[in-house]
Amino acid sequence: MTRLCLALLFAVQTVIPPPDNKYSPAEDVKMGREAADQVERQLPVMRDDEVTSYVEGVGRRLVDAIPEPLRHSEFQYTFKVVNVREINAFALPGGPMFVNRGMLEAAKNEGEIAGVMAHEISHVVLRHGTAQASKATKYQAGAVAGTILGAILGGGLGRVVAETTRFGVGAAFLKFGRDFERQADLEGAQIMARAGYDAHDMANFFRTIQQQAGSNGPEWLSDHPDPGNRYETILREAQSLRVENPVTDARPFEQLQTHLKRLPRAPTTAEASRSASARATGGGGAPPSGRVDPPSDRFIQYRGSLFRVSAPSNWRELRGSNSITFAPPGAFGTVNGQNVFTHGVEIGIFRNQDVDLRAATDDLIGLLSRGNGEMRRSTDNGDMTFAGRAGLRTTLSNRSEATGQPETIEVFTTLLRDRSLFYLIAVAPADSYRDYVSTFDRVVDSLRLSE
Repeated sequence: MTRLCLALLFAVQTVIPPPDNKYSPAEDVKMGREAADQVERQLPVMRDDEVTSYVEGVGRRLVDAIPEPLRHSEFQYTFKVVNVREINAFALPGGPMFVNRGMLEAAKNEGEIAGVMAHEISHVVLRHGTAQASKATKYQAGAVAGTILGAILGGGLGRVVAETTRFGVGAAFLKFGRDFERQADLEGAQIMARAGYDAHDMANFFRTIQQQAGSNGPEWLSDHPDPGNRYETILREAQSLRVENPVTDARPFEQLQTHLKRLPRAPTTAEASRSASARATGGGGAPPSGRVDPPSDRFIQYRGSLFRVSAPSNWRELRGSNSITFAPPGAFGTVNGQNVFTHGVEIGIFRNQDVDLRAATDDLIGLLSRGNGEMRRSTDNGDMTFAGRAGLRTTLSNRSEATGQPETIEVFTTLLRDRSLFYLIAVAPADSYRDYVSTFDRVVDSLRLSE
C-alpha cells in the first residue's frame, strides 16, 4: 500500500497537537532515566524472560507505529513488568514503561494489553510529563526529577515523599489532568490501530477498570482520571480507524496467562514498597532502635561523581536516588512504611526553579515543613562558606516521628552551576545535639564539590 493510501485511511482521525513544553526531548530522557532508576530500586521488577519478552514484543510493535511527527530519536523505550497485583501501568518521560503484573492478568486479550500500553506511550510521545512540569509551581517542580530525600530523616520527613512523589518518582510524571488523559486515549487508539490492534479493545478494558470494585480498579483510575465519556470517546475514534494487518494469533497471550497462573501470587504495591524500605535500611522494617554508638573519631572519605566528603568510620552509607545518607547503626529503620534516621547527615540535590540561594533554601525548608507540623526555625538563614562556595546555614527544631522526642536539624545549602540546590541536612536528638556538633562541623568542612 502506498504512503498516500495510508494517509487517506487515517485522514479522519483526531489530530492531537503536543502541548507547550519548555523542556527539550533530551531533558525528557535524562529525567525519565533518573526516575526509572528509582522505580527499579523501590518496586519488584520481574526477571522472568517469558513475561518480559511478551511485553517487550507488544511494546516494540506499538513503538514502530508511532506517527512520524511524534517520533523523537532521543527517546529510549524500555518495557518492564512490576510484580504487583494492582491493575496499573505508567510510562516516564523519554520512554521507560512499567506494566503491573495485575494488569496483564486482568486483560482478556492482547488488544487490551496493547490498549493500556498505547495509552502510556501516548503520554510519552506527547511529552505530557515535562509539559505538566513546565506549568508546575516551584514547589511541584522541585520534585520533578525525583524525590528530594532518598533516605528520609526521622521526625516525619518521610511524609514529604508520600505527599509529593509516588514510589519516589515526581508526581508530575504520573498524574495527569483530564485534557492530557483524553489526548492519550485518542492518540493511543490511533497508535494501536496502526500497530494492527482493534481500538475497541482499549475502550473495553478501560470500561472494565471503571466497573471494578475493591482494590484492583481504583489505583489505575487515581493515576488516569476519566476525562468524561471515556468509553464512548474511544469507541468513536475506533470507528474512524481502519486496522491494517490485524493481530490474530491468540496463542502468545494464552501462553502468557497460563504462565502467570503458575507463578506465586503477586504482592500488593504497599507490601512491595515496605519490603523495599526494609531492604534499603537493613532494618527489616523495624523502627530505629535508639541504641546508637557515639561517632568515631576516625573518619573515612567517600568519593562520588559530584562531591567528596569524610564521615565517621562507624557510620553506614545509605544510597538514595538524588541523595546519600551517612548514619550509625541503630539510627535508621522504618516508621509507618517510611525510611527514617535519627542521627547522621544526608547530602543531596534539590532541583528547584529559583536561582537565588536564599529563595531556593526557603523552598526546600518549606517542603520539609509541609510534612512536619511541629517543625520550626530556630535560626534564619545565615551566610557561611559551604562546600568551598557561598552558602547558608539554617537551624530547625522538630519532634521525631521515630522517637517522639525533640530533635535538632541543621540545613546547609549552596547552588550548583545548573542552579540546583545542593544541601546537607544534619540531625540528632535535641538533648544530645551538642555532642554531635563537632562531628557535623567536621563533615561539613570536609565536603568539596567536583564541578
